Amino acid sequence: MSTPVLRRGLRTLGTLLITLSAISPASSVFIIAPGVISGAGTGAFYSFVAAAVVGVFMAFVYAELASAFPLAGGEYAIVTRTLGRLPGFAVLGLMIITQVLIVAVIALGVGTYLGVLLPGVPGSVIAAVTCVVAAVVGVFDIKLNAWVTGIFLAIEILALIVVSALGLLNPARSFTELLAHPVASDGGPATVGAIAIATSVAIFAYNGYGSAVYFGEETQDASRGIARAILMALGITVLAELIPVTAVLLGAPDLNALFASENMLSYFIGSRGGGTLDTVIGLAVALAIINAVLAIVLISSRMLFSSGRDRAWPSPVNRALSAVHPKFGTPWVATVGTGLVAALLCFVDPKLLLVVTSTSIVAVYAALCLGAIVGRRTGATAHAKYRMPWFPVAPVLALGVLVFVVYQNVLDPAVGRPSLIVTACVALLSIAYYLLVLRRKGGWKLADVTEEKAEEPA
Repeated sequence: MSTPVLRRGLRTLGTLLITLSAISPASSVFIIAPGVISGAGTGAFYSFVAAAVVGVFMAFVYAELASAFPLAGGEYAIVTRTLGRLPGFAVLGLMIITQVLIVAVIALGVGTYLGVLLPGVPGSVIAAVTCVVAAVVGVFDIKLNAWVTGIFLAIEILALIVVSALGLLNPARSFTELLAHPVASDGGPATVGAIAIATSVAIFAYNGYGSAVYFGEETQDASRGIARAILMALGITVLAELIPVTAVLLGAPDLNALFASENMLSYFIGSRGGGTLDTVIGLAVALAIINAVLAIVLISSRMLFSSGRDRAWPSPVNRALSAVHPKFGTPWVATVGTGLVAALLCFVDPKLLLVVTSTSIVAVYAALCLGAIVGRRTGATAHAKYRMPWFPVAPVLALGVLVFVVYQNVLDPAVGRPSLIVTACVALLSIAYYLLVLRRKGGWKLADVTEEKAEEPA
């Protein structure tokens, strides 16, 4: 039986558009950035700058590993080939749980911003419908999906440009004041500790640039193109998030009112541009969230497809997940399955979803950093066409930051500590499945995937 393969219908630009859509800078600015501002006040500027530095480290790691292994399995496929099958399967377990849950978490944000158009409709229902529609669209040709996400992405970038203009063209305070005298949300000076803690949240606002690797089997010249897409995605994301956040901090008429507002961005836009503009921008953010749901469904389905092709599950499940649509060349069963499961999860308590997904990415990041170091030592990544500069500075410093993030989560009894426990449990269950099921069947034999000639790149 031949190994199922996906159609190579993307150039680097198409991969970049889908990756940026998964990151969704507008969603980060409107949903995640207020949490950073609440923690650090105007010191949030420094938090986002520090997070960008960490992002550079991780982007270097991702780019080199993705250049060596541009596979649809993403992180688990990379870790398996650098650290071994057992840690690789643990990462697969973490990523499957995280990715599908994240689709639901993000989709639940759609109802918040579409409430103006659909009053009375429960947010969970709007979110579930969004997941199902995203799955249907995701089955179509990857080239079409790149164009769809690109159009939606343009709308959200335009919204961020408007937000930036509102603050930068009519500042209420100087940039020098922002730098020299950062103010905390309680009115006192922002401390280094508060800024550092908020940095861990800002790191996740930028997260997602590494998702380009999931389209490695659908991108032309993937060993070079995926690395470029990752680095460009980080650069664009930093600009698209740091500039509007800075604009809000500079342009807010009253910082105390900003900090106390239930919706900081709505307060800022309403006070500077009026209620109508606030409504229009809110609808643009809803489109950005819908776009992110589509992009993450595409990502998650590639990982599930790869896990089926790698025979990680019982044979009937493997056959279904690895099915490729005969016309569109996409993993259609994995795509539809991702959307349907995410739709059901939209009716689960959002707080539970947050606890489950909060820290698993930290464990995955750590595995990738170790994979980059070990890959260099063993020669597993020697064939990569992109090599990170200043090795091993990037993975070592990134590991240091991740240790700090774990420490901060240990101190948080509400979400952080329970999330770490859940992450550990998922990893242990994955390891148990590997040892008790896969190894007894003779081990986990990954499919041998080679780079095919590109078809109809876009």
